[in-house]
Amino acid sequence: MTEGFLALLQRLHGEEALYILGDFFEVWMGDDFENDFVRTVKDGLKALSDSGTQVFLMPGNRDFLLGDLFCQQTGAQMLEDPTTVTLNGEAVLLMHGDSLCTQDVEYMKIRQMFRNPAWQQEFLAKPLEERIAFARYVRAESQSDQKMKSNDIMDVTPEEVVRCMTGAGVRTLIHGHTHRPDDHHWQENDQSLRRIVLGDWSDTGGWLIRADEQGIRLESFDF
Repeated sequence: MTEGFLALLQRLHGEEALYILGDFFEVWMGDDFENDFVRTVKDGLKALSDSGTQVFLMPGNRDFLLGDLFCQQTGAQMLEDPTTVTLNGEAVLLMHGDSLCTQDVEYMKIRQMFRNPAWQQEFLAKPLEERIAFARYVRAESQSDQKMKSNDIMDVTPEEVVRCMTGAGVRTLIHGHTHRPDDHHWQENDQSLRRIVLGDWSDTGGWLIRADEQGIRLESFDF
């Protein structure tokens, strides 16, 4: 998967921009963590940004502790969640997507705690080994909880999707998180709306959303 990602970065050299919408890493315990894998990924992103391609990074629920140091080392720019950008002359709302899953009440409570700056500052002050142990525990609990929840609860809430899109004044939303790749089209108050969802990567292929003169489209590709 890492080799496939690095090969994709090579093909993107010279493109205008790359937007990464979170859950980029399985877990991220702070910018002071590093190993060969992390260095390889950082080097790939830095080479892309050095080529002139802008790299934008929006943290997800698994890597919400990505910070300024990581951005400095890779040449990436941090994006707020949500952020509205212009693609092909159209205003498009970018989100990680976890905030749209409002039916999962338990997760929304945890999310509020994890995204609290005071909690993050206190957590990052702990020794790295303690943070890693905590991450393993939380991941195990999360996987156990997911087995007990229905698919509808873990997916986005349609009303929340419309609320966010209306508030941002957009007709197109792009997000990840649910790992249910699809290109949804529907009508709402006589307006055509669109929600494009990124897919999860595997050891054999990945997903991306491309915006060019041919439009905005969801694509899967083999490594």
